Amino acid sequence: MRELDGSEAGGQFLRTALALAALDGDPVTIEGIRGARSTPGLRPQHLAAVRLLAEICDAAVEGASEGSTAVTFRPDEIRGGRYAVDVGTAGSLTLLFDAVLPLATRIEEPLAVTATGGTDVKWSPTMAYVRRVKLPLLREYGLQAAVEVDRRGFYPAGGGRATLWLAPSSIDPLDLPDRGTPTAARVDSVATTDLADASVAERQADAVIDELEADRADSDGDDGDLAVVERTVRTVEADSAGSAVLLRIDAGDAIAGFDALGEKGKPAEEVGRDAVDAAREFLATDAAVDRHMGDQLAVFVALAGGRVRIPAATDHVTTSVDLLRTFGYDASVEGTDAAPTLVGERPTSR
Repeated sequence: MRELDGSEAGGQFLRTALALAALDGDPVTIEGIRGARSTPGLRPQHLAAVRLLAEICDAAVEGASEGSTAVTFRPDEIRGGRYAVDVGTAGSLTLLFDAVLPLATRIEEPLAVTATGGTDVKWSPTMAYVRRVKLPLLREYGLQAAVEVDRRGFYPAGGGRATLWLAPSSIDPLDLPDRGTPTAARVDSVATTDLADASVAERQADAVIDELEADRADSDGDDGDLAVVERTVRTVEADSAGSAVLLRIDAGDAIAGFDALGEKGKPAEEVGRDAVDAAREFLATDAAVDRHMGDQLAVFVALAGGRVRIPAATDHVTTSVDLLRTFGYDASVEGTDAAPTLVGERPTSR
């Protein structure tokens, strides 16, 4: 039985640990779950991940209750098929899907998960980021995955509904040691219908484009000719009012994304500028992927091998690498400068 201490980590530690246990088929006990958080233990979104992964791999589970600070997970064989889960709150569906994505390397038949909860909420990637940045990048290396969104869900009501589709996948080593020249920007902006009269979605998108055009006018050409080649604006039905904007930057083989959420009392223009400010920080480095992708790719670099230049060795990255090494994967971070490299060696005996 592998024993892990999650007292200094968050929910991502739990989700990744359970996914790795499912991949290896070995039991694991995780204690001190989210111990450093103001509300430690399993919250509804974490409990949903535990129950979903347990169903997919027919695991025997102890401690799967809200507030529990310890879980024992004894997985059996990973199975494809169709599954459904309701988080019950505005808990993030994109983080829930993150826990399932690595299982594509082990399934022998397609797998689909339909989930209800939050599609665009704080402290997690937006649904547009997953669909337009993360999955397109991973598909380049062999992951066969897609997400369909039936309904958006914002805080506090949630109520969003989306389906993750996975097919058996063999992932090639990720090869992103450097960023190419940024050449294309794509803007995706969404707001609920009750914000349509205020043109929130349009104003978010326009703010992003205005900022990029101003940067382009001031540029000396070192970052290439970063032109906006796509602008998508939509209004959607949802149980709670909300908005989100995504700026995607294409640079050679690399894709980076920068999203921002609307908040009550926050001008739509400021939301758009937040996304551009994050992009500016990225462009000031030599990284091939954005800050959040660096953490999210760690498990795939460990499973498939490869090298990915990331903006920084954040606490999330180092925690993920340490966890992967605990499970016997060859993963590390090389360099301590502004853009270190996430490195992995494909396992030979798994």
